[in-house]
Amino acid sequence: MKKKLQHIQRDFGQWSLLTATIGIFVAIPLLAIVLNLGGGYGEEWEHVRTYYLPEYIRHSIYLIFGTGILCFSFGTAAAWLVTQYDFPFRKKLEWLCFLPLAIPSYITAYAYVGIFGNGGTLIRLGELVGLDISQINFMNIYGLIWILSLSLFPYVYASARAIFTYQSRNIRDAAFILGASQRRYFFTIALPLATPAIIGGLFLVFMEVLNDYGAAKYYNVKTFTTGIFKTWTELEDLKSAIYLAAILVVIVFGITAFVKWLRGRRSYVLPTSSKANHQRISLKGWKRLAAFSIVGFPVLFGFVLPIFQLLYWSVLTFDKMLNIELFWIAAQSFGISALAAILVVVFALMLVYFNRWNNLKGFSFFPKIATIGYVIPGAIIGIGIISSRQVIVDFFYNSLDLKIGFLIYGSILILIYAYIFRFLAVAYNPIEANSLKIGKNLSESSYLLGEKRLRTLFHIELPLLKTTLISALLLVFIDTLKELPLTLILKPYDIQTLAIEAYNYADDEQVAMAALPALVLVIIVSIVMWLVNFLSKKQIKTN
Repeated sequence: MKKKLQHIQRDFGQWSLLTATIGIFVAIPLLAIVLNLGGGYGEEWEHVRTYYLPEYIRHSIYLIFGTGILCFSFGTAAAWLVTQYDFPFRKKLEWLCFLPLAIPSYITAYAYVGIFGNGGTLIRLGELVGLDISQINFMNIYGLIWILSLSLFPYVYASARAIFTYQSRNIRDAAFILGASQRRYFFTIALPLATPAIIGGLFLVFMEVLNDYGAAKYYNVKTFTTGIFKTWTELEDLKSAIYLAAILVVIVFGITAFVKWLRGRRSYVLPTSSKANHQRISLKGWKRLAAFSIVGFPVLFGFVLPIFQLLYWSVLTFDKMLNIELFWIAAQSFGISALAAILVVVFALMLVYFNRWNNLKGFSFFPKIATIGYVIPGAIIGIGIISSRQVIVDFFYNSLDLKIGFLIYGSILILIYAYIFRFLAVAYNPIEANSLKIGKNLSESSYLLGEKRLRTLFHIELPLLKTTLISALLLVFIDTLKELPLTLILKPYDIQTLAIEAYNYADDEQVAMAALPALVLVIIVSIVMWLVNFLSKKQIKTN
């Protein structure tokens, strides 16, 4: 024990202190929820536990299983077909399969009611051609499963596509020589090899399902996220909302542990050079149409139809909605998301390099705490910050005689801070991975020549990470621009974003009025997604 303390005293330095400080500072919302559990139950907890909690749990289970099955089917089938076969419009569909992510799920939910609901676009088109088409009711849990699946399947598609693309041609050829059919090769070799990546994609799907608020609220499906909002705002019981948030945290950690157990130690080294030798099988006859239909189906229902409905509504409301206020809201959204993205990348850089320069191995725990926010729904983070912000204000006033209440309650600082905790992992993971690729040789050579760590970082390592930093910044920008529950809870009254504007109109049953701000949001996200894809291809070519 004495030797351990001596080692800690010897190795502890400024980088250890900075690593621990950043980790604790970023993770305050989660720590606040844990500490507030000791305050006892809220007044409405028995009512919530008896009448609402079983429904929250049941609906969450239905959503996770239903969305997981559909996302696995859509994503894996599309990824397999575009990587193994050649058919009409394959290259275009390969890119279009990513675009449903550009439309937030709550916007897709609004569009579907406009298309298939009572008096919707489908019924009107049927009347024009003399067909009597009944409405299709999507405003239930099954409709929500469908909407979330179409919005989130690209997570599975992206993971599976990457693995299928780089699977060795030698493995496939060996299987065919031994008499395996394409179908048997897929089920016995290709799919098991891709399982860890597909599970990773499904994990992201599950986290997004638990985080969803806008679509669940609009379809009146009671979930943990809507329950947290209801308990806090309608029942005015913050303590009970914290208990609901704590239960959801336990569920999230349970899913995380289950996914980790499923993946186990399975990992496969696939030769990256195999892509250059990969030859797709050219399909003919009805198989070409079948492949096109299978890949095109989720694109049609997850992107094309919602976009056409938004365009239709935008034309109808163009005169009312296109004004200086919309441009100002778009500018606020852009500015807040850009500021958050820059700060997230800065914090991620500090965490990566401070932890690397730190000599205490045990302190690697702090980056794990700081980056856990991505698997925690926004409503939980919001409740954690609300429950802790008055404590922070009182601490600064009583200890330092500083009045910071106006900064905490009347500015966007708390919202930006929440974004940092929520999306730090989005920037941290790619920066850490690519910094490891650079290796230690360049930095250690610089140290031997007398340069200090920070100067080496700015003059040698950051220029090499430029593409990664820009990609990470754009990814965080997309996430913050689309984020709804966290923004709803923490935004100041005088701040409005495109996501909030669209949600408010839909919540007031003015869905058509929500179309133009929603469409502007989708266009911005689509452009940024194209930039990310362009930078990724550029980085692959460079490597």
